[in-house]
Amino acid sequence: MTLSRAFAAVRFIFGAVTLIAVGTQLGIHLGEGYSIVNFFSYFTNLSNIFAAVVLLVESVLTWRGKEGGPAWALLRCISVVCMALVGIVFNTLLRDVDLGSLLPWINTWLHYVMPVAVVADWLIQPPRHSIPLKRVGVAALFPLAYLAYSLIRGAAINWYAYPFINPANGGYGTVAVTCVLIAVGFVAMTLLIMFLGNKLRPLVPKVLLPVSR
Repeated sequence: MTLSRAFAAVRFIFGAVTLIAVGTQLGIHLGEGYSIVNFFSYFTNLSNIFAAVVLLVESVLTWRGKEGGPAWALLRCISVVCMALVGIVFNTLLRDVDLGSLLPWINTWLHYVMPVAVVADWLIQPPRHSIPLKRVGVAALFPLAYLAYSLIRGAAINWYAYPFINPANGGYGTVAVTCVLIAVGFVAMTLLIMFLGNKLRPLVPKVLLPVSR
């Protein structure tokens, strides 16, 4: 097996295990009578599913010696930033929060292993297409939309996925400051990830497929 195909296999494993972890926790969540909408309202779950799908697609592309275009490079960049944000926010704001029925191995995988793995994947194999830094506005749409959804839905049903966006914990002023800090952090992280992706060169060579005649 070539290095590129071994790398593709590793990507596939990480993506598959992540989907298994999320699916397992979803089964526990539903088995205890919790809302499926609430489950998919956690940024951690959405980001991990997003990153897992990206890794699975990347594994197929790498195995076949192909690569996505500029739009795919931007999409992949967004998944990397989201996972970096998951790791940072969890370790700074949520480490001591009661995680309820979340299994320890799933917690470790989603909040520690995957953020590190996805960022490492980007650094080891950045896209060959440069991403203009001006596209940072496009990348910021996902977290901003998530924050808006969380605040609007939370106010409507009095349920918030995370305590730092719950106005009951310090009022709307505190929530607003927290959201601004997260948004600024996301933009800064996006610019950094884009910059590194544009400067670094892939360490794993592409598979050269035989040309059919």
